[in-house]
Amino acid sequence: MAIRALKSVPLYIFAVILLGFTGYPFLYMVMTSFKTQEMFFTDPFSLFTPINFDNYLLAFKMGLTGYFMNSVYITALSVLLIVLLAAWASFPISRMRFKLSKPLFMLFVAGMMLPIHSTLIPIFKLTKDMGSYDSLMALVGPYIGFGLPISIFILTQFMSELPREVEEAAEIDGCSHGRIFWSIILPMLTPAIATIVIYNFIHIWTEFIFALVLINSPEHMTLPLGMQKFYGELTVNVPALMAALTMASLPILLVYFLAQEKIVTGLTGGAVK
Repeated sequence: MAIRALKSVPLYIFAVILLGFTGYPFLYMVMTSFKTQEMFFTDPFSLFTPINFDNYLLAFKMGLTGYFMNSVYITALSVLLIVLLAAWASFPISRMRFKLSKPLFMLFVAGMMLPIHSTLIPIFKLTKDMGSYDSLMALVGPYIGFGLPISIFILTQFMSELPREVEEAAEIDGCSHGRIFWSIILPMLTPAIATIVIYNFIHIWTEFIFALVLINSPEHMTLPLGMQKFYGELTVNVPALMAALTMASLPILLVYFLAQEKIVTGLTGGAVK
């Protein structure tokens, strides 16, 4: 046991070093957000500072709340629709036998190879023609379209590995395909759904280019656009900028840790159980 413990010491040392490299920037950002400008210029690299919430109050006064709520609305709606549409599309492809199942699956996979920014101009023209330009809904459609291919790919592969015995037993009991999907298949997809929620949430929450092109009014700006405005107005006031960045990062961390727990629970519990 002692020899085995000694062999694991280098691994723990490497893990601590890696934690320092990855955790220090976030810790520095949080601690700097509590500093005043005078404290920052006096000792910019110090991690020990009195707690001061003036920078957070300043960020709220400059409109961070509006940008934040716009991002929450767009991200929540887009992720919800991505999960539902991807699950509905993956169910017949993976669980039903028909001639077009593989061609349809390959068509969705081909969507993963499409460069997203190559569609920027067509989507801009389509949004203008539809009359949805400079609105929150102008971003929902593109976000759903770009999130569906990878989500369908993950759910189809995961759904294909689920045992068919449970589904066949439900069919014998008289369950329809819709009842089987909602009551049996969907609860078993928890690990895969958590994965695509994390992936799409981070992508949509931090997306900048399409928001910059499709949004013009300040009241419709998302958080990445608002952060650009903060950077322009608070270039000198670094602690206030760090406060805005800290608040913008918290939802990503929260969603990641919550969904990560669901992934572990789903994997350890097992779909068959």
